[in-house]
Amino acid sequence: MITTVLYDMDGLLLDTEPLWGKCMLQVAKKHGIPITQEKFKETTGLRIFEVTDYWAIKYPWQGASAHAIAEEILDEIIAASKTQASIMKGALESLQMLHENGYKVGLASSSASRMINALISHFQLKEYFHCITSADEVHYGKPHPAVFLKCAENLGSSPLQCVVLEDSINGLIAGKAARMKVVAVPDEANYQNPKFELADHKLKSLEAFDSALLTSLF
Repeated sequence: MITTVLYDMDGLLLDTEPLWGKCMLQVAKKHGIPITQEKFKETTGLRIFEVTDYWAIKYPWQGASAHAIAEEILDEIIAASKTQASIMKGALESLQMLHENGYKVGLASSSASRMINALISHFQLKEYFHCITSADEVHYGKPHPAVFLKCAENLGSSPLQCVVLEDSINGLIAGKAARMKVVAVPDEANYQNPKFELADHKLKSLEAFDSALLTSLF
């Protein structure tokens, strides 16, 4: 039976996704790194420290190290998220439902640990998670399944007992590769993307996520 639900964070739990591009461009411009929004496609799915390492090779600049640039981007997005982001529709209610029904709940995100902890605390969501796992803690980020497998292991759950909630294609692939059920919650612009048909179920928002859906996935 399904005992465990694993959440992504950016774009699924919090509407922080658009802030990433804004903050990355802002920091890149400050340091003279020739990055445009179009070039973000080159690093889709990479963790922020992998992104800036890639920039250092492909678009070298003088001055601050790639690691320092990544840390500055994290500082910017954490600050911006606290003032501009909010909890996604249905997310809090879904967490409350899982808590009331005795499910184990994990957060498995490609974001850096310090960003996850800062924002989950800021939005007062930390109490709902039995385990918080960042892709910082594993060798590979999504679409590799490592972060989901690590979170499930920390919770003492078999992958076959887990449901993943994801808004991205990379997250969907990671969840399926981990042999977990996946409920996709794409944003409106990507809802009709045929790649999301790989999911076990697709929702327009977490407002439609309930215990009956969880039962049907087993």
